[in-house]
Amino acid sequence: MNWIFVGASTIASQHMIAAVRAQPAGAVTWVVSGNADRAQGWATDHGIAQATDDLSQALADPEAACVYISSTNEKHHAQAMAAIAAGKHVLCEKPLGLSLAEADEMVAAARDVGVVFATNHHLRCSGSHRAMRALIDDGAVGRVLSLRIHHAVHLPENLQGWRINDASAGGGVIPDITVHDADVARFLLGEDPVDVVAQLASSGMGQGVEDSCMSVWAMPSGAMVMSHESFTHPFAGSGLEIHGTEGSIFARDVMTQMPVGTITLRTASGTREVPYSDHSLYVQGVADFYAAVAGRGAPAASGSDGIKSLAVAMAVRAAAQSGQKVTVAYGEVA
Repeated sequence: MNWIFVGASTIASQHMIAAVRAQPAGAVTWVVSGNADRAQGWATDHGIAQATDDLSQALADPEAACVYISSTNEKHHAQAMAAIAAGKHVLCEKPLGLSLAEADEMVAAARDVGVVFATNHHLRCSGSHRAMRALIDDGAVGRVLSLRIHHAVHLPENLQGWRINDASAGGGVIPDITVHDADVARFLLGEDPVDVVAQLASSGMGQGVEDSCMSVWAMPSGAMVMSHESFTHPFAGSGLEIHGTEGSIFARDVMTQMPVGTITLRTASGTREVPYSDHSLYVQGVADFYAAVAGRGAPAASGSDGIKSLAVAMAVRAAAQSGQKVTVAYGEVA
């Protein structure tokens, strides 16, 4: 299965090329970048046969069945729509677009054409998160009362750029990390937030966008979610806690692209460490995508998942900007 990579990005080079090549007959045959020289240099560095700054040229290749989009956020919608119109299956980085209308249009178009459209929410593909969901589903903590997500990290210098300086490109910690945490909460709890309150801060890492955010979300079951995201915390680590009527789960350093961290379950019977698979999050995500393309299942995170997680992130930003509780408005397709 041949892939077109749209965006010569860090995530593509560090994780996604290897994830595609780990699949049976998986190959990246095109890279598309807005800069022709960057596209060619990136292709040479990564052993990719064809490079271009013209997306339509790559999409015209009948041997390429799938498109992975990891360009800057404001480009996702137009690039995805072009790929869908060309009959390609699409795996798109989060957030799907800069608005729910954009995300709705992408998902609806893929449905109408009959191609697979998925969101690359990688954390739900990790062994740690799947182990925690299994504990919840098996009743290990009883009825869930609360979930606390701590995803305050330090954004590496090589990833800063537009993420901390360019609101028009979709920069800011909310579209970068809060959208992931929304997907984590939805994946673990199996329900969608109803309303949110929030505050944000800009502590000087960049200009024009927020670099820290705290929010509280109300769930339909009555559970509460407290979420903290930041680009500016170099020593905080990451993790989450799930508290229920019969037990608590404590997970440290699991909000990461690597299969690392620890999970501890505490109940009336005592405390025990929970084992989990250390497989690659991205290999798993691409494998699930392959299965969906072959008609053997669903992608790890669907287009609808991408819409809903974007809706939560947008509600968080609106609540922080207004100082008011905001009801999450999910898209028409979601």
